[in-house]
Amino acid sequence: MNTAAKLTAYGVALALAAGGAWAIGTAVGPLSVESAAQADGHGGAHGGTVAESTPNDLPKGLASSRGGFTFTPTHATLSTGSAQPFSFRITKPGGEALTAFDIEHEKPLHLIVVRRDTSGFQHVHPTMAADGTWTVALNLPQAGSYRAFADFAPTGSEPVTLGVDLTVPGDSVPVEYRESRVATVDGYEVRLAGDLVSGSSSKVTLSVFKDGKPVDDLQPYLGSYGHLVALRGGDLAYLHVHPEGAPGDGKTRPGPDVVFFAEVPSAGVYRLFLDFRHNGVVRTAEFTLSTNGTTPTAAPSTSASAEHGHN
Repeated sequence: MNTAAKLTAYGVALALAAGGAWAIGTAVGPLSVESAAQADGHGGAHGGTVAESTPNDLPKGLASSRGGFTFTPTHATLSTGSAQPFSFRITKPGGEALTAFDIEHEKPLHLIVVRRDTSGFQHVHPTMAADGTWTVALNLPQAGSYRAFADFAPTGSEPVTLGVDLTVPGDSVPVEYRESRVATVDGYEVRLAGDLVSGSSSKVTLSVFKDGKPVDDLQPYLGSYGHLVALRGGDLAYLHVHPEGAPGDGKTRPGPDVVFFAEVPSAGVYRLFLDFRHNGVVRTAEFTLSTNGTTPTAAPSTSASAEHGHN
Protein backbone atom coordinates (compact mmCIF):
# COMPACT_ATOMS: atom_id res chain seq x y z
CA MET A 1 0.00 0.00 0.00
CA ASN A 2 1.46 3.42 -0.94
CA THR A 3 0.87 6.72 0.76
CA ALA A 4 -1.87 7.58 -1.68
CA ALA A 5 -3.76 4.46 -0.75
CA LYS A 6 -6.65 4.95 1.59
CA LEU A 7 -7.38 3.11 4.80
CA THR A 8 -9.87 0.30 4.51
CA ALA A 9 -12.91 -0.38 6.48
CA TYR A 10 -12.47 -3.78 7.98
CA GLY A 11 -16.01 -3.82 8.92
CA VAL A 12 -16.90 -2.93 12.53
CA ALA A 13 -18.71 -0.03 14.02
CA LEU A 14 -18.12 2.16 16.93
CA ALA A 15 -20.14 4.04 19.42
CA LEU A 16 -19.29 7.20 21.32
CA ALA A 17 -22.13 9.39 22.55
CA ALA A 18 -23.23 10.62 25.91
CA GLY A 19 -26.68 9.23 25.97
CA GLY A 20 -29.30 9.05 23.27
CA ALA A 21 -30.95 6.35 21.25
CA TRP A 22 -29.76 5.13 17.90
CA ALA A 23 -31.84 3.07 15.55
CA ILE A 24 -30.12 2.16 12.32
CA GLY A 25 -30.58 -1.48 11.45
CA THR A 26 -30.69 -3.20 14.80
CA ALA A 27 -28.55 -0.64 16.60
CA VAL A 28 -30.10 0.92 19.68
CA GLY A 29 -28.41 2.02 22.88
CA PRO A 30 -26.77 4.78 24.90
CA LEU A 31 -23.40 6.10 23.86
CA SER A 32 -20.73 8.18 25.56
CA VAL A 33 -19.55 11.02 23.27
CA GLU A 34 -21.76 12.97 20.87
CA SER A 35 -21.08 13.21 17.15
CA ALA A 36 -23.15 13.45 14.01
CA ALA A 37 -20.75 11.55 11.76
CA GLN A 38 -21.87 8.58 9.68
CA ALA A 39 -20.03 6.38 7.14
CA ASP A 40 -17.83 3.37 6.47
CA GLY A 41 -15.60 1.98 3.78
CA HIS A 42 -14.40 -1.51 3.05
CA GLY A 43 -12.21 -1.75 -0.02
CA GLY A 44 -11.51 -5.15 -1.47
CA ALA A 45 -7.77 -4.50 -1.23
CA HIS A 46 -8.16 -3.18 2.30
CA GLY A 47 -6.60 0.11 1.36
CA GLY A 48 -9.43 2.66 1.36
CA THR A 49 -10.43 5.70 3.34
CA VAL A 50 -11.53 5.54 6.93
CA ALA A 51 -14.99 6.29 5.60
CA GLU A 52 -16.16 5.94 2.03
CA SER A 53 -19.64 6.19 0.57
CA THR A 54 -21.52 2.91 0.45
CA PRO A 55 -24.55 1.64 -1.47
CA ASN A 56 -27.92 2.91 -0.21
CA ASP A 57 -26.10 5.61 1.77
CA LEU A 58 -25.92 3.27 4.73
CA PRO A 59 -22.56 2.74 6.44
CA LYS A 60 -21.50 -0.87 6.80
CA GLY A 61 -21.93 -2.57 10.14
CA LEU A 62 -25.05 -0.64 11.10
CA ALA A 63 -27.49 -3.25 9.80
CA SER A 64 -27.81 -6.94 10.53
CA SER A 65 -28.83 -7.67 6.94
CA ARG A 66 -27.35 -6.35 3.72
CA GLY A 67 -26.98 -7.49 0.14
CA GLY A 68 -29.07 -10.56 0.89
CA PHE A 69 -26.77 -11.70 3.73
CA THR A 70 -27.92 -11.71 7.37
CA PHE A 71 -25.99 -11.96 10.65
CA THR A 72 -28.08 -14.24 12.89
CA PRO A 73 -26.90 -15.01 16.45
CA THR A 74 -28.05 -18.21 18.11
CA HIS A 75 -28.71 -16.06 21.18
CA ALA A 76 -28.29 -12.35 21.77
CA THR A 77 -28.21 -12.33 25.58
CA LEU A 78 -25.03 -13.30 27.38
CA SER A 79 -23.88 -13.15 30.98
CA THR A 80 -20.92 -11.55 32.70
CA GLY A 81 -18.08 -13.62 34.03
CA SER A 82 -15.93 -16.31 32.48
CA ALA A 83 -15.67 -17.07 28.78
CA GLN A 84 -18.87 -18.38 27.24
CA PRO A 85 -19.67 -19.61 23.73
CA PHE A 86 -21.21 -17.20 21.27
CA SER A 87 -22.52 -18.74 18.07
CA PHE A 88 -24.12 -17.38 14.93
CA ARG A 89 -24.72 -17.98 11.25
CA ILE A 90 -24.39 -15.84 8.18
CA THR A 91 -27.37 -16.66 6.01
CA LYS A 92 -27.72 -15.95 2.32
CA PRO A 93 -30.79 -15.14 0.20
CA GLY A 94 -33.31 -17.90 0.85
CA GLY A 95 -32.23 -18.39 4.45
CA GLU A 96 -29.57 -21.08 3.98
CA ALA A 97 -26.31 -20.78 5.87
CA LEU A 98 -23.39 -19.33 3.94
CA THR A 99 -20.42 -21.71 4.09
CA ALA A 100 -18.09 -20.41 1.35
CA PHE A 101 -15.88 -17.48 2.40
CA ASP A 102 -12.78 -15.87 0.92
CA ILE A 103 -9.73 -15.53 3.14
CA GLU A 104 -9.28 -11.89 4.12
CA HIS A 105 -6.26 -10.95 6.25
CA GLU A 106 -5.51 -14.62 6.87
CA LYS A 107 -9.01 -15.40 8.20
CA PRO A 108 -12.40 -16.18 6.59
CA LEU A 109 -14.27 -14.02 9.11
CA HIS A 110 -13.34 -11.36 11.65
CA LEU A 111 -15.55 -10.59 14.63
CA ILE A 112 -15.29 -7.34 16.60
CA VAL A 113 -17.23 -6.96 19.83
CA VAL A 114 -17.38 -3.68 21.75
CA ARG A 115 -19.65 -2.23 24.38
CA ARG A 116 -21.75 0.75 23.31
CA ASP A 117 -19.46 3.12 25.21
CA THR A 118 -16.52 1.56 23.26
CA SER A 119 -15.11 -0.19 26.31
CA GLY A 120 -14.38 -3.93 26.31
CA PHE A 121 -13.03 -3.99 22.74
CA GLN A 122 -12.34 -7.49 21.38
CA HIS A 123 -11.13 -8.70 17.98
CA VAL A 124 -11.60 -12.46 17.70
CA HIS A 125 -11.79 -15.14 15.03
CA PRO A 126 -14.56 -17.74 15.33
CA THR A 127 -14.40 -21.21 13.85
CA MET A 128 -17.08 -22.53 11.49
CA ALA A 129 -18.75 -25.93 11.66
CA ALA A 130 -19.78 -27.82 8.53
CA ASP A 131 -23.35 -26.53 8.82
CA GLY A 132 -22.22 -22.91 8.72
CA THR A 133 -22.45 -22.22 12.44
CA TRP A 134 -19.65 -20.02 13.77
CA THR A 135 -18.58 -20.26 17.42
CA VAL A 136 -16.17 -18.29 19.58
CA ALA A 137 -15.63 -17.86 23.32
CA LEU A 138 -16.43 -14.35 24.57
CA ASN A 139 -15.55 -12.94 27.96
CA LEU A 140 -17.77 -9.93 28.74
CA PRO A 141 -16.86 -8.75 32.24
CA GLN A 142 -19.22 -5.76 32.31
CA ALA A 143 -22.98 -5.57 31.93
CA GLY A 144 -24.40 -3.40 29.19
CA SER A 145 -25.33 -3.22 25.54
CA TYR A 146 -22.73 -4.49 23.08
CA ARG A 147 -22.36 -4.40 19.33
CA ALA A 148 -20.93 -7.35 17.41
CA PHE A 149 -19.63 -6.94 13.88
CA ALA A 150 -19.00 -9.73 11.41
CA ASP A 151 -16.58 -8.78 8.62
CA PHE A 152 -16.29 -11.28 5.79
CA ALA A 153 -16.20 -11.77 2.03
CA PRO A 154 -18.59 -14.36 0.60
CA THR A 155 -16.87 -16.30 -2.17
CA GLY A 156 -17.67 -14.58 -5.44
CA SER A 157 -19.16 -11.51 -3.77
CA GLU A 158 -18.00 -8.17 -2.40
CA PRO A 159 -16.90 -7.90 1.26
CA VAL A 160 -19.73 -7.43 3.72
CA THR A 161 -19.87 -6.05 7.25
CA LEU A 162 -22.94 -6.77 9.38
CA GLY A 163 -23.72 -5.80 12.97
CA VAL A 164 -26.04 -7.04 15.70
CA ASP A 165 -26.75 -5.96 19.26
CA LEU A 166 -25.94 -8.18 22.22
CA THR A 167 -27.19 -7.70 25.78
CA VAL A 168 -25.43 -8.48 29.05
CA PRO A 169 -28.01 -7.91 31.83
CA GLY A 170 -27.08 -5.97 34.93
CA ASP A 171 -26.29 -2.47 36.10
CA SER A 172 -24.16 -0.59 33.60
CA VAL A 173 -22.25 2.65 34.06
CA PRO A 174 -21.05 4.15 30.76
CA VAL A 175 -17.36 4.94 30.44
CA GLU A 176 -16.53 8.36 29.02
CA TYR A 177 -13.21 9.37 27.48
CA ARG A 178 -11.13 12.50 27.10
CA GLU A 179 -8.68 13.04 24.28
CA SER A 180 -5.62 10.81 24.67
CA ARG A 181 -2.59 10.40 22.41
CA VAL A 182 -0.48 8.16 24.65
CA ALA A 183 -1.57 4.68 25.70
CA THR A 184 0.12 2.28 28.09
CA VAL A 185 -0.43 -1.45 28.08
CA ASP A 186 1.63 -4.24 29.67
CA GLY A 187 4.69 -2.03 30.08
CA TYR A 188 4.45 -0.76 26.50
CA GLU A 189 3.83 2.87 25.64
CA VAL A 190 2.24 3.72 22.31
CA ARG A 191 2.31 7.31 21.09
CA LEU A 192 0.02 8.77 18.45
CA ALA A 193 1.25 11.59 16.22
CA GLY A 194 -0.82 13.39 13.62
CA ASP A 195 -4.32 14.80 13.41
CA LEU A 196 -7.58 13.69 11.90
CA VAL A 197 -8.73 16.38 9.46
CA SER A 198 -12.24 15.97 8.13
CA GLY A 199 -12.40 15.80 4.36
CA SER A 200 -8.64 15.49 3.93
CA SER A 201 -6.16 12.60 3.99
CA SER A 202 -4.18 12.72 7.23
CA LYS A 203 -1.02 10.92 8.26
CA VAL A 204 -1.33 9.18 11.62
CA THR A 205 1.74 7.50 13.09
CA LEU A 206 1.62 5.07 16.01
CA SER A 207 5.01 4.52 17.70
CA VAL A 208 5.60 1.62 20.08
CA PHE A 209 8.04 1.75 23.01
CA LYS A 210 8.95 -0.74 25.74
CA ASP A 211 10.61 0.42 28.95
CA GLY A 212 11.33 3.73 27.25
CA LYS A 213 13.10 2.14 24.25
CA PRO A 214 11.73 1.97 20.68
CA VAL A 215 10.39 -1.44 19.68
CA ASP A 216 11.97 -2.19 16.30
CA ASP A 217 11.05 -5.87 16.07
CA LEU A 218 7.26 -5.89 15.89
CA GLN A 219 5.85 -9.16 14.60
CA PRO A 220 3.27 -9.50 11.84
CA TYR A 221 -0.32 -9.93 12.98
CA LEU A 222 -2.79 -11.04 10.31
CA GLY A 223 -0.30 -9.98 7.65
CA SER A 224 0.51 -6.49 9.00
CA TYR A 225 2.59 -4.83 11.69
CA GLY A 226 -0.53 -3.26 13.10
CA HIS A 227 -4.27 -2.91 12.66
CA LEU A 228 -6.13 0.26 13.50
CA VAL A 229 -9.84 0.25 14.25
CA ALA A 230 -11.41 3.69 14.10
CA LEU A 231 -14.76 3.94 15.86
CA ARG A 232 -16.64 7.06 15.00
CA GLY A 233 -18.78 8.74 17.60
CA GLY A 234 -22.52 8.81 17.36
CA ASP A 235 -23.47 6.19 14.79
CA LEU A 236 -21.56 2.98 15.57
CA ALA A 237 -19.94 3.01 12.12
CA TYR A 238 -17.01 0.56 12.37
CA LEU A 239 -13.79 0.91 10.46
CA HIS A 240 -10.84 -1.47 10.65
CA VAL A 241 -7.86 -0.09 8.81
CA HIS A 242 -4.38 -1.30 7.95
CA PRO A 243 -1.01 0.43 7.75
CA GLU A 244 1.09 1.59 4.87
CA GLY A 245 3.39 -1.16 3.65
CA ALA A 246 3.56 -4.83 4.58
CA PRO A 247 6.03 -7.21 6.23
CA GLY A 248 8.54 -8.57 3.75
CA ASP A 249 8.00 -5.88 1.11
CA GLY A 250 11.61 -4.75 1.42
CA LYS A 251 10.80 -1.25 2.62
CA THR A 252 8.48 -1.48 5.62
CA ARG A 253 10.34 -1.60 8.93
CA PRO A 254 8.98 -3.64 11.87
CA GLY A 255 8.60 -0.64 14.16
CA PRO A 256 8.72 1.39 16.15
CA ASP A 257 6.50 3.42 13.80
CA VAL A 258 3.36 2.12 12.14
CA VAL A 259 1.97 4.63 9.63
CA PHE A 260 -1.63 5.05 8.48
CA PHE A 261 -3.22 7.53 6.09
CA ALA A 262 -6.73 8.37 7.21
CA GLU A 263 -9.43 10.41 5.55
CA VAL A 264 -12.36 10.99 7.86
CA PRO A 265 -15.54 12.34 6.31
CA SER A 266 -16.70 14.73 9.01
CA ALA A 267 -15.75 16.45 12.23
CA GLY A 268 -16.28 14.48 15.40
CA VAL A 269 -14.70 12.33 18.07
CA TYR A 270 -13.09 9.01 17.18
CA ARG A 271 -11.93 6.13 19.34
CA LEU A 272 -8.88 4.37 17.91
CA PHE A 273 -7.70 0.85 18.76
CA LEU A 274 -4.27 -0.34 17.61
CA ASP A 275 -3.57 -4.08 17.64
CA PHE A 276 0.14 -4.93 17.56
CA ARG A 277 2.15 -8.07 18.23
CA HIS A 278 5.45 -8.31 20.09
CA ASN A 279 7.13 -11.28 21.75
CA GLY A 280 4.31 -13.50 20.55
CA VAL A 281 1.50 -11.55 22.26
CA VAL A 282 -1.10 -9.31 20.61
CA ARG A 283 -1.96 -6.21 22.61
CA THR A 284 -4.39 -3.37 22.06
CA ALA A 285 -3.62 0.31 22.66
CA GLU A 286 -6.57 2.71 22.88
CA PHE A 287 -6.80 6.40 21.98
CA THR A 288 -9.45 9.11 21.75
CA LEU A 289 -8.95 11.73 19.07
CA SER A 290 -11.08 14.60 17.84
CA THR A 291 -10.97 16.00 14.34
CA ASN A 292 -9.97 19.57 13.64
CA GLY A 293 -12.24 22.01 15.37
CA THR A 294 -13.91 19.45 17.61
CA THR A 295 -13.30 19.13 21.33
CA PRO A 296 -14.25 15.81 22.95
CA THR A 297 -16.11 15.63 26.23
CA ALA A 298 -13.72 15.90 29.19
CA ALA A 299 -13.95 12.79 31.31
CA PRO A 300 -11.73 10.17 32.94
CA SER A 301 -9.85 8.11 30.37
CA THR A 302 -9.03 4.44 30.10
CA SER A 303 -5.89 4.46 27.97
CA ALA A 304 -5.33 0.91 26.81
CA SER A 305 -6.33 -2.69 27.05
CA ALA A 306 -4.21 -5.83 26.93
CA GLU A 307 -4.81 -9.09 25.11
CA HIS A 308 -8.47 -8.61 24.18
CA GLY A 309 -9.11 -12.18 23.09
CA HIS A 310 -7.08 -12.05 19.88
CA ASN A 311 -6.75 -15.34 18.12
